[in-house]
Amino acid sequence: MSRIGRKPVTVPDAVSIEIGTGTIAVKGPKGKLNQSFSQDMAVAQEDGTIVVTRPTDRGEHRALHGLTRSLIANMVEGVTDGFEKRLEIQGVGYRANLKGKNLELALGFSHPVSIAAPEGIEFEVPQPTEIIVRGIDKQLVGQVAADIRKRRKPEPYKGKGIRYKGEQVLRKVGKRA
Repeated sequence: MSRIGRKPVTVPDAVSIEIGTGTIAVKGPKGKLNQSFSQDMAVAQEDGTIVVTRPTDRGEHRALHGLTRSLIANMVEGVTDGFEKRLEIQGVGYRANLKGKNLELALGFSHPVSIAAPEGIEFEVPQPTEIIVRGIDKQLVGQVAADIRKRRKPEPYKGKGIRYKGEQVLRKVGKRA
């Protein structure tokens, strides 16, 4: 097996890892995550690190090697620290609030838009124009944040809508007389 491109994932003491055939389970203070990976990749635990090795230097194995290593690193980071995405709402009358665990948005429609929190996701609304999506699964946090943003994307003329914190919206010039 080739050890080219080998970059181990450091595992903190509070995290326990179970490696099976084509699967890995990571358990930490914030929860437990499971992930399957390609049978071609070899995953081993050595001295507090996880090492992913690939059988050849072909393009598909190089891509799978990076993907597998990145997924495992994200799992370890998720169960120790967690992930969060911040969204901001801009527009007159646009606001968000929590109803239990669910998020309720007023986005200029004739009705409020309600978004249920999936398993493992928490919403926080520190201000009516700010939403924080938290969880241990990086992919799920990003997907839920993208679904919220999709409800009212920022429009290019006035910039109204839901955007990621710090996102720059390209503005268009309106009609001229």
